[in-house]
Amino acid sequence: MNIWIAIGVTVLGCYAVKLAGLMVPAGVLERPLVRRLAALVPVALLAALTAQQTFADGQALVLDARAAGLGAAAVALVLR
Repeated sequence: MNIWIAIGVTVLGCYAVKLAGLMVPAGVLERPLVRRLAALVPVALLAALTAQQTFADGQALVLDARAAGLGAAAVALVLR
């Protein structure tokens, strides 16, 4: 039954965060700092997810073929 409590709390938390985002006044969203942060957050999240998936294996840091693949992708992106 504990799993259902965790799921319920998660659902309520997600709903509260979404509702809080909808209640932000339009004047706040027009500020230059907020616009810059909104543009940078997806890039930072994608970089963090890529690093975690490339260099982590459970609780340990690893350097294996995934890192070489990421390096090859970076070189290909730079050279296009």
